[in-house]
Amino acid sequence: MRRTAQLSAIKTKLEREMQQRKTAEKTIAASKPLVHLIDEVLPTMVALVDREGHCRYYNRAFLDWLRLRPEQINGRHMREVLGAKVYQETATAVRQSLDGHALHYERMQKMPNGAVYKLSVDHLPQFGEDGKFTGFYMLINDITGPGDVRVPAVPESSTINQDMFVDSYSDQITAQHDANLIRKAIENGEFRLFCQLITSLSGDTGGAGNYEILVRLMEEEEGMMPPGMFFPLAEKYGLMPHLDRWVVQHVMEWVAQQNPQEGQQESSMYFVNVSGATIIDPGFPEFLQLTLLEYGVPASVLCFEIPESELASRTAEVAEFARQVRQCGCRVALSGFGRDKVLFDLIRGFQVEFLKIDGSIILDILHDPVKLAKVTAINRVAKKIGVKTIAELVESEEIIAKLREIGIDFAQGFAISRPRPLRE
Repeated sequence: MRRTAQLSAIKTKLEREMQQRKTAEKTIAASKPLVHLIDEVLPTMVALVDREGHCRYYNRAFLDWLRLRPEQINGRHMREVLGAKVYQETATAVRQSLDGHALHYERMQKMPNGAVYKLSVDHLPQFGEDGKFTGFYMLINDITGPGDVRVPAVPESSTINQDMFVDSYSDQITAQHDANLIRKAIENGEFRLFCQLITSLSGDTGGAGNYEILVRLMEEEEGMMPPGMFFPLAEKYGLMPHLDRWVVQHVMEWVAQQNPQEGQQESSMYFVNVSGATIIDPGFPEFLQLTLLEYGVPASVLCFEIPESELASRTAEVAEFARQVRQCGCRVALSGFGRDKVLFDLIRGFQVEFLKIDGSIILDILHDPVKLAKVTAINRVAKKIGVKTIAELVESEEIIAKLREIGIDFAQGFAISRPRPLRE
């Protein structure tokens, strides 16, 4: 009787489970058209981002829009999926969504082929059964209208000089090509980072070296384009903020990968040059703070080099930039100091840790008494205000000896070390 009762209970349980299975199958069958609609037909681009920032789901529209293969999206961080440039532009929104906030915003997106789209973006938080935040859905709709992209019209006049029009059009085509060259190099990672040692002349390095970060553009057959060729192009077409952000991000990524036992992450310092466009970029301080948080790198490893010419031409903006990056925990250096005039009065408005004495002065200190006196005076005043001095373009052992005699703190140049790839 006991076994009969057990079998009866098992039979009842089995029938109940079979009924639940049939109900589930019917529900799945009924939902298949909806799932197919979202996965394959819906024009809205849909992606699910987990709480770590990795993509866990995407539909066909999202895949087609990005023109990527599935393995380039599945489980990848959104920085890799969207690309460095787009991720940087939307980093603030992504960070807020990862904190569980719903967002809606619109943005213009320029595609590699030059087409410009207006996008409506929604971030919808996702919560598990326990009520805990698990990620967010990203919904993107193309809302481009006829008036969103304006192309300059050609004047309807019979007096147009045809040669002038052809020359102007040719210049526009060349400019677009040059701009695309730099833009694609940033997006495709064709830039390479090098570093050059900045050594202490007192011999006290603390077991770690300081380095200036240098940028080179790789060309065909592994050749390198010098910065004097691509920097003017990047500045001309407003791409320097994107390049500066790319440099900061990749330096932080490299530092985060180093073995902390080696002491490099905690003690070494990396000097990064910033352009005038980045100095006045209101979004850069927030980008810097988010990047430091993302990679878990101490802010003290970064020292931003500001050209003295920028300080002279836009003193208030430079002072504000220095204040904001120092507030993040980074340090500030003034490069090219003393090239024209010694502008100690200008540095009273903000704090600076280092003065990099211009190499054109350092090169001649053994032969030009005026330049020697200039370097000596800069170093003397710097010591009084608690600022370290760095001599640039140090090319010989004789110059190193003279700099030590003067009391310069650090030196950088071929006599110290030649630039080497940051990633060996």
